[in-house]
Amino acid sequence: MKTQELIKLLKKNKCRILRNGNRHDIWYSDITGRQFPVPRHKAEIPVGTLKNILKDAGLDKSFES
Repeated sequence: MKTQELIKLLKKNKCRILRNGNRHDIWYSDITGRQFPVPRHKAEIPVGTLKNILKDAGLDKSFES
């Protein structure tokens, strides 16, 4: 998944950006109450990283295949 696609998905699902960093933005999920980093300078997010982000955001159940 591309970073921009992930950001759109997070915004649609009750997540918001807390702060910007040099390499990562820190996001917060209202669903789980967790903070999690999202890389900014990657065109394509690695699968393991994506799974961890979706889990922290509370969206992992809706994207199981």
